[in-house]
Amino acid sequence: MQTIQAVTYPVHFHNNSYQELSNLIADKNYSTIFILVDENTFEHCYPKFIPNLSTDKTIEVIEIESGEINKNIETCIGVWNAITELGGDRKSILITLGGGVITDLGGFVASCFKRGIDFVNIPTTLLSMVDASVGGKTGVDLGVLKNQIGLFANPKMVIVDTDYLTTVTDREIKSGTAEIIKYGITYDVKLFNEIKNNKDLNINDLIFRSVEIKNEVVLQDPKEKNLRKILNFGHTLGHAIESFYLESEVKENLTHGEAIAIGMVCECYMSSKLLGFPSDKVTEVKEVILSIYDKTNLLKEDFTAIMDLLKHDKKNVNGQVNFVLLNDFEDYKLDCKVSEELIIESMEFYNS
Repeated sequence: MQTIQAVTYPVHFHNNSYQELSNLIADKNYSTIFILVDENTFEHCYPKFIPNLSTDKTIEVIEIESGEINKNIETCIGVWNAITELGGDRKSILITLGGGVITDLGGFVASCFKRGIDFVNIPTTLLSMVDASVGGKTGVDLGVLKNQIGLFANPKMVIVDTDYLTTVTDREIKSGTAEIIKYGITYDVKLFNEIKNNKDLNINDLIFRSVEIKNEVVLQDPKEKNLRKILNFGHTLGHAIESFYLESEVKENLTHGEAIAIGMVCECYMSSKLLGFPSDKVTEVKEVILSIYDKTNLLKEDFTAIMDLLKHDKKNVNGQVNFVLLNDFEDYKLDCKVSEELIIESMEFYNS
């Protein structure tokens, strides 16, 4: 597969990727190579990765606990301390080997350590391949509030190797599929139709096209001033739902993709009420979503808590929640204001 050139870095695919990484390490003459993993990627992905790395530099592995609940500043402090104790300096490089938590947190850690060291993203889940590893967003959560602390920082390169997908669960594959559906609904309906028809899906092609779309959007709008906001479709309400389940002591956590899938159904419904998005397409999106993801029962008594979390969304301005909504597939409107009544109505529609 052809390399995709992002703003300041390449996204390499498969076989030649690791030689490019080894070349980078040799050319830059890094002092130490730090590899950030969690317990899952250390067990399942690190053994696949390390034979491909050709270098005589010192390699240090730093392991954190997996899960969104550990994507916080306390974990960052632990990683910064580990790098410091292991002799890290401004000529060190950090390689992130994992899903979105690892790439988001690792990029943030690298960008802040000694005011910035180089990092490379190697995503190992479908979600991180098509979304989290590309685009220069790094950061961590503040409590259960998603991605409240962070900055834009670009890696030196990204390596997308779908062999790592053999190490993840079917649930994680479905989680990443939600982001591909998002690209299909907002930018290239062929992707949505491929998933809807579900005939001989070529995961490599879906990933490549998804990365290509995200890169096209980011190249035009790196700091999310305009076009890049379309990548938030489904995420405004979806993040609030994800946060609500994350902080609940009695409910099972939702994956990012499961929450975003709910958000897309709800935001399609809002689009139909506010912008005339065709009702048959609302039904179509809902049917495709529910054919992939188990139904989550959003209880009416939980709506108030979800609405409270929605008020903390990063995209809010002057306390007003902003949504990306649709006139049609591939035809969007940014910064839409939606009443609390319609947001609740959309969750009731999802439940119906």
